[in-house]
Amino acid sequence: PFVQMLAAKGQLQKGDKVFVGRDLRPSSPDIAALAMGAIEDAGFTPVNCGVLPTPALSYYAMGAKAPSIMVTGSHIPDDRNGLKFYRRDGEIDKDDEAAISAAYRKLPAILAARKHVGSTETDAALQAYADRYAGFLGKGSLNGLRVGVYQHSSVARDLLMYLLTTLGVEPVALGRSDIFVPVDTEALRPEDIALLAQWGKSDRLDAIVSTDGDADRPLIADEHGQFVRGDLAGAITATWVGADTLVTPVTSNTALESRFPKVLRTRVGSPYVIASMAQVSTGNSGPGHRV
Repeated sequence: PFVQMLAAKGQLQKGDKVFVGRDLRPSSPDIAALAMGAIEDAGFTPVNCGVLPTPALSYYAMGAKAPSIMVTGSHIPDDRNGLKFYRRDGEIDKDDEAAISAAYRKLPAILAARKHVGSTETDAALQAYADRYAGFLGKGSLNGLRVGVYQHSSVARDLLMYLLTTLGVEPVALGRSDIFVPVDTEALRPEDIALLAQWGKSDRLDAIVSTDGDADRPLIADEHGQFVRGDLAGAITATWVGADTLVTPVTSNTALESRFPKVLRTRVGSPYVIASMAQVSTGNSGPGHRV
């Protein structure tokens, strides 16, 4: 239904590439293979990007002016899974969701399915993503810091180690798991909180970083292992880049209004935030304006 929706809107032509990535859940390889088989059967070219962060997949696909599909259940338990869809210009919006649902309802009750692995471009996608941040911050920009990396089953666990090393950090690998761990970066399990506190006391760290399963949400803790909530991490980042307008869901910390000249609240869900950001950026294109 996703590629059919794009084709119907003139955003995808027969033979065009569609990039596919996945997380480390046990079911993800099979689902990704089935998705690539369906893409090929629909007349398009699947590109297997393997295990990588969702933002790395979408960034690489957007650079190729192509859509992408991430097989992931994000932070939910590993007995469930899901799909995230990205157009060639970014995440799908609510209109796209409605079109996908409508196309799905028109499918026959029984479908033939086959698996396909596609050509593989995992290394290129990961390197492009790493280069983006190394280039933005500058190699050696964090020299002298010692940062713990809570690896668990995050798709970004090795990438974080590489990127921090490139930036001059001494990374310390913590808590790597061969079993999927459903880490919710905004609702940490008691065991995660205990681990962060333990590492903060015993490992002489300047900070601890991690992500959720598909690495589209960060997890940050200070040198004591004290968790920094995502809305506050976002506010710190916005301050650092000099943003004068903040777009955030209604559930974010109300202290934001006292810190930024303009705060726009949206419904919960990234499509709403993205739509509001785009609207603000279009209407305020003056010099120095940052959202």
